[in-house]
Amino acid sequence: MCKTYYVDPQTGRDTNNGLTPEKPLATLFAVNRLALAPGDTVLLKCGSVFEKQFLHLRCCGKKDSPITIAAYGEGPAPRIDADGQGLWYQDYGCALDSPTHVYRGYVSSAVLLYDAAYVTVRDLELTNRADAVIGEQYSQPDKLERTGVAVVAKDRGTRCGITLQNLLIHDVHGNVYDKHMNNGGIYMTALQPADETATGAARFADVLVEGCYVARVSRWGIAVGYTYAHAQFRGAELAENAFLQYGHENVVLRDNYVKAAGGDGLTVMYALRPLVEHNTADSVACEMNDRVYREPGNRMGKVAAAIWPWKCKDALLRCNEAVDTRLNQDGMAYDADSGDGTVYEHNYSRMNEGGCVMFCLEEAIHNTFRGNVSYDDLGGTISPSQNPDALLEHNTFYLRDGVPFVRARMGGGNYTEKDDTILPLP
Repeated sequence: MCKTYYVDPQTGRDTNNGLTPEKPLATLFAVNRLALAPGDTVLLKCGSVFEKQFLHLRCCGKKDSPITIAAYGEGPAPRIDADGQGLWYQDYGCALDSPTHVYRGYVSSAVLLYDAAYVTVRDLELTNRADAVIGEQYSQPDKLERTGVAVVAKDRGTRCGITLQNLLIHDVHGNVYDKHMNNGGIYMTALQPADETATGAARFADVLVEGCYVARVSRWGIAVGYTYAHAQFRGAELAENAFLQYGHENVVLRDNYVKAAGGDGLTVMYALRPLVEHNTADSVACEMNDRVYREPGNRMGKVAAAIWPWKCKDALLRCNEAVDTRLNQDGMAYDADSGDGTVYEHNYSRMNEGGCVMFCLEEAIHNTFRGNVSYDDLGGTISPSQNPDALLEHNTFYLRDGVPFVRARMGGGNYTEKDDTILPLP
């Protein structure tokens, strides 16, 4: 029989069973100890604040009976203020695709779903500040990684049915430099299993991130999902079989708004036919500058863009908006990066300091950019960047006087224009 647990820090006690609103649990520590079963629901009281608490779950629902974490009552969404609590250890189990990427270390997460499946988390507010940590400087290179929501696949094969909806995530003071740790607003990763022969590859399927507002986070806004199995996706032509064994399937990012992320806005990685639609990235990459990004050591440089896929096959990004992305070595609204068959259609961009779109290097192939509108993007509208075969068709580009169509030092390669319209700003 499915159970509903109520949590109210004002009237509850952890000695209660939590099964009625009259006898709720008091803390998230009690929730973390529950043996949640398919169909169970945990409801946090609206207006509640869970200070220095966290929600870390390893539970598994079923496709027709997911486990749900949500809110009840009236008032503001229940808020989890992790404040650097909720520590866990992340280890990809191998070096990443660049030796400059940090791949293991401690992470603080307000919400952690670890080897979970068929779990829905919705209607919560999450923060993870570092203001009160004595001696920790914002830009220090070994700063603790912090996340609003971290989702991890490791030792149980394909993790299906993760749904994150209507979350308000803000003020996550993570590490400015570590782009592939679970570090930022929402980050999903696949780590090397202890015994892959027995469990199969760690990967995700049926992921939905929808209606979330993410603001003032370091480093990523929303990212799904870097993998230990990156070596299976080398080269330009990406075989579908590699994704069916090691990559992610049926990933959807929809109706999310990311504002003032320190690095990249929204990214889907190592996914087969992901859908990224109706999202907005506003003023992202705001920490990719010499004022904040001051002590990177041997990490890669200041590189971030707004909405883009990495090592995906047949990614579709449509009806998104990217505005005011801050200048860095990238800094553009959209980036078809090291993937096979990326399609951008019906997107809008405005005043992005690194331009409208980049087709990034030789391993980004079969890219199509069509039906998009670029209005007053800065620095250079497109960056072909040694790409072999990009197609731009039926786009409208409004160019400010003095802004080149091709960004300086980002040319080369081959691209085809078909029925594009280039106009001066009205």
